[in-house]
Amino acid sequence: MQHSRFNWQSMRSYIMVFDAPLAILLFLIMSTGIITLYSAGIDFPGRVEDQLRNILVSFVIMWIFANIPPQTLMRFAIPIYSFGVALLLAVAAFGMVKKGARRWLNVGTPIQPSEIMKIATPLMLAWYFQKREGALRLKDFVVATVILLIPTGLIAKQPDLGTALLVVAAGFAVIFLAGLSWKILISLITFVAIVTPTVVWPYMLHDYQRDRVLTMLDPTRDPLGKGFHIIQSTIAVGSGGLHGKGWLKGTQAHLEFIPERTTDFIFAVFSEEFGFIGNVILVSLYFLLILRCLMIAANAPTLFARLMAGSVTMIFFTYAFVNMGMVSGILPVVGVPLPFLSYGGTALVTLGMAAGIMMSVQRNRKLVQT
Repeated sequence: MQHSRFNWQSMRSYIMVFDAPLAILLFLIMSTGIITLYSAGIDFPGRVEDQLRNILVSFVIMWIFANIPPQTLMRFAIPIYSFGVALLLAVAAFGMVKKGARRWLNVGTPIQPSEIMKIATPLMLAWYFQKREGALRLKDFVVATVILLIPTGLIAKQPDLGTALLVVAAGFAVIFLAGLSWKILISLITFVAIVTPTVVWPYMLHDYQRDRVLTMLDPTRDPLGKGFHIIQSTIAVGSGGLHGKGWLKGTQAHLEFIPERTTDFIFAVFSEEFGFIGNVILVSLYFLLILRCLMIAANAPTLFARLMAGSVTMIFFTYAFVNMGMVSGILPVVGVPLPFLSYGGTALVTLGMAAGIMMSVQRNRKLVQT
């Protein structure tokens, strides 16, 4: 009996690392993704099976990070960040080129080091502000900005605007939550508003990136070329109506009008088949996910844990907002998947890692209280 009880207690301790509300929300979103992927990938045999394996790997990664206390994770901030930047420099020097972008390293299998920086950059920033807690000066925010700009610049140069945007969002969330004053924030917004049309637009953006912005503003300027993706995705979203056409009955997807329908544009497939009501339910799940993450961040026991939880919350929000925005035609098309729903292994592993960090922060709070 004692041996049986010990086994049960051990099993219970392993299970309890998962935050129940967060785990349930992730399960519901991933289940929705599998249902949608089955329809979207009906012409791509093996996609559902591959995604189930990706989900399994993601949950394993999530469990591993949920078992790492924030204090322990903080010790690895500098090595992980340095390793990630070194990999980005290696990509710039001799990375693989696919579709005009140099984003991958071949280490027996292609890897995309920029994915590491979605977690490594806010981790490094949170470590830095934890070390400077109680003695923050303006120069500390300048140093933090440099820490953020190094990987962002290397990623944007690949070019990979979508990933650079996610890294900036996660890193800026840390800087803001660390105590950036509203005066500095307003000054930064004003500076960006001035620099974007005068410097960024004419000199820093690639031609295809400018085309994406112009196409967003008017897709009909090239309806059979650059505007085709947005036009077809918005048709799919609108044609779903109130109730949707029904599962497996989406014509835009099954007649192959929707591009990348299992990855970046899977929301268009979902919208067409499940309609406005389905979208309200899906958006509500993401809203509850963000809300739960905010609650965890607010109750974090240390500055480092609070900043990491806040940055992960921003990652989830940015993923969802940017993806739904580009599919709906209100944002330019960038390579950002819908979190926990789009097909893909690399992004799902990164998201699983982020969710594990959230669960670690929540579990650590309980341990501190007891």
